Amino acid sequence: MSPAEALAALRAVEAEEGVPDVARRRELLADLRRVVLKHAAAIAEAAAADYGARCAEDTLLADVLLIADACAYSRRKLRGWARPRRAAVPFPFFPARAWVEHVPKGVIGIMAPWNYPVQLALMPALDAIAAGNRVVIKPSEAAPRVAALIETILAEAWGPRIALVVQGGPDVAQDFARQPWDHLVFTGGTEIGRKVMAAAAPNLTPLTLELGGKCPALVLPGADLKRAARDILVAKAVNAGQTCIAPDTVLLIGHSAADFARAARESGVSETGTAVINARQQARLDAISEGATIAWMAPGPHSVGLALATGRLAEEEIFGPILAMEECATLQLALDWVRARPHPLAIYLFGADAAEEAQVAAQTKSGALVTGRAVEYAALPGLGFGGVGASGFGRRNGEAGFREFSNPRARMRNGRWSLARLFDRPQSGFARRLIRQLVGIR
Repeated sequence: MSPAEALAALRAVEAEEGVPDVARRRELLADLRRVVLKHAAAIAEAAAADYGARCAEDTLLADVLLIADACAYSRRKLRGWARPRRAAVPFPFFPARAWVEHVPKGVIGIMAPWNYPVQLALMPALDAIAAGNRVVIKPSEAAPRVAALIETILAEAWGPRIALVVQGGPDVAQDFARQPWDHLVFTGGTEIGRKVMAAAAPNLTPLTLELGGKCPALVLPGADLKRAARDILVAKAVNAGQTCIAPDTVLLIGHSAADFARAARESGVSETGTAVINARQQARLDAISEGATIAWMAPGPHSVGLALATGRLAEEEIFGPILAMEECATLQLALDWVRARPHPLAIYLFGADAAEEAQVAAQTKSGALVTGRAVEYAALPGLGFGGVGASGFGRRNGEAGFREFSNPRARMRNGRWSLARLFDRPQSGFARRLIRQLVGIR
């Protein structure tokens, strides 16, 4: 099935059946949770096969449990989110009533990446379903076994009248981005995000873009260096650093790179259990780290490495198991480093006091500002997730995702009479004088 055929099929269903009501949406969320948990072992096996090696626990936490928890959270909160919100009516319009209702956008297209192939396909999908839409998903061809399993899961949980899957490579992806979706979600690299935006522009398709960037981890003088090193490495090791919110570069303020490296070696965090997904990604990592001296935490192919932030490692998103380090004499110099680059998805702080945290918040822009840990904030369904500028725009997760995939429609029900009607034409002399008085003209 082509993207155009999938879109047309769901538009036809929408015209025939209308919008799923809140009760039906809650059933669909419960069904997805049940089916994803049922296929948990198969998801882990498929991901490991696609990667060559992928830590089963990473898959079960990030691609299974996160989806199950998000389904339960949205199902529990949905009635409140969907309830119309009253709007204030100024006195001259009394006794009118006004409110805002959340209207589903229609058919949502979702272009998912390979790094969290289930999570990043189904998280926006469940948000879209909670808002009353139907979805078409294009999984990544770089994880073909997981892509096939996503199709099986959606057929079992939601069926073809709610969700369809389109499989294929780059040509299909280009065609997918050109379709007149009611909303299009893309997760991937910034450069491809620009191409998706250009493809969507002729249709004025609204977009959610979750892109990348160099997420910095600022280690301040007040940090416990051993604890900070361990927490940063734990986050970097998840999925072998192939995470858009993974710590990319450690900005060491009042600490040396040698001391951080020593603390990292003593942390006990060394192996990721996950491979770089394919030769193409490995070649990219080799190219951006050319000339750098990398200190690997363990022998073997699935290790985390440390390197000074030089050359391309200092400028390009790493998106792999290499952690760059940069010494900064002051917090201000670290903030200058951050501001010299595109706004990241996340900034992580270690050892910051309240004043330092406030300074970072005031002088930077990012999708998230997190103190004391890294990456795991994305598992909170009550926090909207997204970027700023080159790291993307739009928000998903929980209520933020519900609103992202809804149109807030204004409603007003007028009474038979109001003071505002004094200004209807033909206007009396009194009405004209009153208008001038209201704006201060004598």
